[in-house]
Amino acid sequence: MPVDLARISLQEAALLLQSRAISAVELTQFFLDRIAALNPQLNAYITVDAAGALLGARLADARLAAGTATPLTGIPLAVKDLFCTQGLRTTCASRMLADFIPPYESTVIRRLREAGMVILGKSNMDEFAMGSSNETSFFGPVCNPWDTRRIPGGSSGGSAAAVAAGLCVAALGTDTGGSIRQPAAMTGITGLKPTYGRVSRYGMIAFASSLDQAGPMTRTVADAALLLQGMAGHDPLDSTSIDQPVADYAAQLQSGEEALACLRGLRIGIPQEYFIEGVSAAVRQALQAAMATFTEMGAICQPVSLPCTDYAISTYYIIAPAEASSNLARYDGIRFGYRCQQPVDLLDMFARSRSEGFGAEVKRRIMLGTYVLSSGYYDAYYRKAQKVRRLIADDFHAAFGQVDLLLTPTAPETAFRIGEKDADPVKMYLSDIFTINVNLAGLPALSLPCGFDAHNLPIGMQLIARPLQESLLLTAGHGYQQVTDWHKRSPL
Repeated sequence: MPVDLARISLQEAALLLQSRAISAVELTQFFLDRIAALNPQLNAYITVDAAGALLGARLADARLAAGTATPLTGIPLAVKDLFCTQGLRTTCASRMLADFIPPYESTVIRRLREAGMVILGKSNMDEFAMGSSNETSFFGPVCNPWDTRRIPGGSSGGSAAAVAAGLCVAALGTDTGGSIRQPAAMTGITGLKPTYGRVSRYGMIAFASSLDQAGPMTRTVADAALLLQGMAGHDPLDSTSIDQPVADYAAQLQSGEEALACLRGLRIGIPQEYFIEGVSAAVRQALQAAMATFTEMGAICQPVSLPCTDYAISTYYIIAPAEASSNLARYDGIRFGYRCQQPVDLLDMFARSRSEGFGAEVKRRIMLGTYVLSSGYYDAYYRKAQKVRRLIADDFHAAFGQVDLLLTPTAPETAFRIGEKDADPVKMYLSDIFTINVNLAGLPALSLPCGFDAHNLPIGMQLIARPLQESLLLTAGHGYQQVTDWHKRSPL
């Protein structure tokens, strides 16, 4: 039976490459051709680097022939367009950086290139990663491959759509408040947000520095384990990087009965605050079925409480915009980025460059952040939000005294229609209500598909673990995927 390359997993692709059943050049060319055919419809990529990808594929083939390949060598990858790629345009989906070509490489990209991965191009995203629907991009919205009238989630919507539609084998995303997990849920793929500091942020264009974290977006949990293996590790260039050994995530995963044995006796907490009014009936039903599946595999599902959950949205939308206003102050039209035409004076150049270079959502968050950091409001808003952030982290710490993992919905509903929430930013912000607490607490979390609604739209569930417990997350998620087939379904 011929292999369907558009639906191939990373593990399957690696086996084909290592057995020389297909060359890296052939695999790369397949995805370049598929991007040319489908990207005009989906808008998943901002920049496609065909020449660079084919060069990388030829180098990968040489390594494979020489016997010096890694499991990632020759694997075609989509990269969210906020990772600096030396010599390749990095826009952050903003007019401000529409023509920016970085002179250096981010640590994550350098590591993956050294492992032999092939970068197909840069995937679309919400501008400066600020959004939950991938509608704020200067280059236009991304369409969900399950229904092109709907959003793919955000901000890593281009990466999610590319994986779901078979426009790459795997992709990189970043997660500040759910930007890997929420689009993974809405496109039916697997997305992992690692522990804060587990993956280097050096060369990632910053949104909110205390929240941002890079992670893998793949078809399966096993693929996420392989990709995380290549990304993770201490980096002296990142002061927030954790100096702890990286486990062999992929090698720890079992199959068949051994995978199920790993789940027997596992205590899974079900936070009651995450099953509230506003969660759709389809999502609620899919999560109940997932709990039943874990119970059948020998896990113990029990209720827990996270009392400060109600304060998540308010806390996040004080802290994240505050950090964004500081990080984005550098874009003033002087050193790099967009500069307005024919300014009257220096002040006019500053004001117009920023006003014309940033989109509406980015400007909204800069203004919010500047306000909460301003004299007279810092203590009332920002300082208080930081105190509540600690209480949220304490909630998780207390819950993990009773259970090993937490299980929640990833998003309260499935993908909504493009433009449906444009007029109500607060309603849009509520799309991340179940994901942002994880970032505030710096925890690892995994989203994986667990069902579909009546419109054939994917539903995702979220597993949350203690810091640096990615191995446990991957083990539980992989075990679930051994007995379900939601992750094997494809829109195209």
